[in-house]
Amino acid sequence: MAKHYEVLQMLIPNGGYIQTGETWEGIQFIDCEPITKKQYTDGFAQYDAWQAEQDLAHAANKAALLDRLGITEDEAKLLLS
Repeated sequence: MAKHYEVLQMLIPNGGYIQTGETWEGIQFIDCEPITKKQYTDGFAQYDAWQAEQDLAHAANKAALLDRLGITEDEAKLLLS
């Protein structure tokens, strides 16, 4: 189950809001386009699929970079340690 702050990060990735508590009523939209209560509540159902998509994209980007460098993940870890 997604946390309230994770849903807000998904829906408003650039910030611009303040949230007091864990409900939509506690959100103050300071420097961003406001979202509706329905968007906020629907976001909880959408978050897991969105996060899985983000994880897949990250893994694909990582694999592509390692391939371009011609090294394995273990070799990259050695370089960074």
